[in-house]
Amino acid sequence: MTQAAPPPIVDSHCHLDFPDFDGEHEALIARARKAGVTRMVTICTRLRLEPQVRALADGHDGVFYAAGTHPMSVADEPMATVADLIALADHPKFVGIGETGLDYHYTADTADRQQESLRVHIEAARQTRLPLIIHARDADDDMARILTDEYRAGAFSCVMHCFSSGADLARAALELGFYLSMSGIAAFPRSDALREIFAAAPVDRILVETDSPYLAPPPFRGKRNEPAHVTHTAAVGARLFGMDYTEFARRTSQNFDRLFWKAAGAKGGPA
Repeated sequence: MTQAAPPPIVDSHCHLDFPDFDGEHEALIARARKAGVTRMVTICTRLRLEPQVRALADGHDGVFYAAGTHPMSVADEPMATVADLIALADHPKFVGIGETGLDYHYTADTADRQQESLRVHIEAARQTRLPLIIHARDADDDMARILTDEYRAGAFSCVMHCFSSGADLARAALELGFYLSMSGIAAFPRSDALREIFAAAPVDRILVETDSPYLAPPPFRGKRNEPAHVTHTAAVGARLFGMDYTEFARRTSQNFDRLFWKAAGAKGGPA
């Protein structure tokens, strides 16, 4: 008897260019396909590395990419310009702006520069109509303030990648029409408070991701993460929303298509 294919699902955020995966891309993507991961977005965190991230997307069906300057890297990288980011958007597999954001956990000393960089990325997201990909850690108040102020100045779409912040930032993001993305953190045993935040959100604003090679969900916690493991986080999400896995995978894939409209083959822009 032929085994049924697993339900299709999307890994909305991974880092295939990181050294952890050197020499393994074919096998890595094959394992993801076997698990039902039909599409993934690999994220460039330093613009000078964009060519190699683009090459990964160009070389594999179903692999798309985004690029920006990670907030923890702003001290070491040239400040991105709106023109730099807009120029990248011409590529058919370039589907998002970032990741960008604020991280005060280790790099609070560069807060001003991080905020400047974030505003540059927001303007690029506005002009390209591509979704902004936000990293936020220990910066909830500033993040909510900047996103709200900037949205009032001109709309843009956005996903709070690997969301693990507080309920107030979640509410602020959802009120702006943004999306929250579940990573392996949401599957950790001690993440009850985070799961409550996700459970209070509309299911049509939820994405799933690995952020691989980081944050592997159980039963792989402590090991290298990879796109195939998004199914384990999605299984937790399905239980959280009272759905079977197939339906949750379908709903989060629809959400991905709505936000990442270029990856969905849309000709216009976000709905």
